[in-house]
Amino acid sequence: MAGSSSSSQDIFDVRKIRRLVELMKEHDLNEIDLRQDDMRIQLRRGISVAGGMYPQVTVQSPQPAPASPQPAAAPSAKAAAAEEGEDNYVVITCPMVGTFYSASDPEAAPFVKVGDHVGPETTVCIVEAMKVFNEIPAEVSGKIVAVLGKNGEPVEFGQPLFKVDPQG
Repeated sequence: MAGSSSSSQDIFDVRKIRRLVELMKEHDLNEIDLRQDDMRIQLRRGISVAGGMYPQVTVQSPQPAPASPQPAAAPSAKAAAAEEGEDNYVVITCPMVGTFYSASDPEAAPFVKVGDHVGPETTVCIVEAMKVFNEIPAEVSGKIVAVLGKNGEPVEFGQPLFKVDPQG
């Protein structure tokens, strides 16, 4: 279909996401899970950060399937090669501008800490953007060797948040 590429972007329009959040509140819904072609958006209420309950947004885009199994060292869209001298580390970077949270609420344990092993689907932190709390997946397998984000601090797009040893 000729218009399918533009229509798959429709579900990620910020105005539509805001309207979905309003509908969740209006109808007291706890979760909305939408799929369109290979795109998916999932909104869940119940994430408590700084004393309030807020919707959480998880956005997944299609990942090309590898032709053969590869080591987890291949960085994804959010993970890039680290500084010189640490070539074996992968850096998980921030996918958006917002506020970094290492845990789901101030009383909870952090999602990950140095020494923890993560997989591609492991949530490593939350980034709040426009009152929406976005779970950030590792998108790489390995051992956390450094937590670079500071809880409650502003973060920028592309800012390094974690270092991961893919052989760890």
